[in-house]
Amino acid sequence: MAKEALSNKVGSFPKSELYTSFHKKIFGQGLATSEGQKWAKIRKLANFALHGENLKGMIPEMVASVEMMLEKWKDCHEKELNVYEEFKILTSEIISRTAFGSSFQEGQQVFYMISRLVLLADRNMLSIRLPIISKVWRSRDEIEAERLEEGIVKSIMLMVKKREDNAKSSGEVADGYGRDYLGLLLKGYHDDEDETKKISMVELIDECKTLYLAGQETTNSLLSWMILLLSIHQDWQDAARKEVVDLFGHDRTPDVDGIARLKIISMIISETLRLYTPVFSGFARETHTETTIGKLVVPPGVQIHFPFMTMHHDPEIWGEDVDAFKPDRFVEGIANATNNNPAAFMPFGAGPHACVGFNFATYEAKVALAMILQRYSFRVSPGYVHAPSSVSMVRPENGVHVILTSL
Repeated sequence: MAKEALSNKVGSFPKSELYTSFHKKIFGQGLATSEGQKWAKIRKLANFALHGENLKGMIPEMVASVEMMLEKWKDCHEKELNVYEEFKILTSEIISRTAFGSSFQEGQQVFYMISRLVLLADRNMLSIRLPIISKVWRSRDEIEAERLEEGIVKSIMLMVKKREDNAKSSGEVADGYGRDYLGLLLKGYHDDEDETKKISMVELIDECKTLYLAGQETTNSLLSWMILLLSIHQDWQDAARKEVVDLFGHDRTPDVDGIARLKIISMIISETLRLYTPVFSGFARETHTETTIGKLVVPPGVQIHFPFMTMHHDPEIWGEDVDAFKPDRFVEGIANATNNNPAAFMPFGAGPHACVGFNFATYEAKVALAMILQRYSFRVSPGYVHAPSSVSMVRPENGVHVILTSL
């Protein structure tokens, strides 16, 4: 039923309205919320930027970012480290380099403001606003959210102006915007020849906000839970390390061909995404007309939620060991792991609106984990307190504290 609705081939299940004004400030008119022609033209840009040869070309930047992080870890032998905070900087650096041609230092304020806006949105998820009073009185959180949104827009506009000035000074305005995501968005904004490809500045800014959030949060969460699970299950950590060393040795950095052959790490990533699904609440769609889904006849105006975490923990699909960490359940692919029901595993959604950054996040996680395994073993710190919480993504509320051992 989830696959049928998320495929939305006949347009019966459009996206739901955003819950609060806070969420609208975060996502605006980006890929996560848009529909129809507006969605199609932005999706086409994102597909081009985050797939194929463009994605392969990002690997050196990913490697360089991980090397910067590991350089800071040199003095951490037998010391406790909160990898969640480390990966927050790493994933911010990677998305800044690959999508926006900048660095974490340049985008640090944007990351902070978006993270703060997400916290406000989560805190006000169930707040009830009275129609008349809300027009003349705003809460402290609403005032802060408005200030944050203005700051985010200002920072992105400065980044856009810098790229436009560089293109003009190079004398090649058409090609001077660059081939990264920001460059492609700017080409779409300045495209006066084809209205079907042209995007507005509002759409450009909203898409930058979406990528800043999703590009950083998703992989940060995935890497953190992977390190925790491998810290607990040392046998799988050893198996993953052997695979990496067999392919790259202890010194060679991961390359495209080698990354494609990381089968054990691919299984570990899938199992981690199953146990700690990034979007805890799943996705929501809303019927605009009377619609049939499976054997249900749903009237118009009904929200339908697809709880991915529930599907990923269903013993009828995954077996009685559903709560166990068993990457080998994916050894023969998703169809076999799900008892021939592959739609039961959708950590990044399904259908045409599935997360466009899935391959980007997977490459990033493989590069980072492989390079860590080449240099360190790790175990859970005695001070670690397990407390998953859902704020936009399933994240460790107290961080992930491990003890590193240099190899």
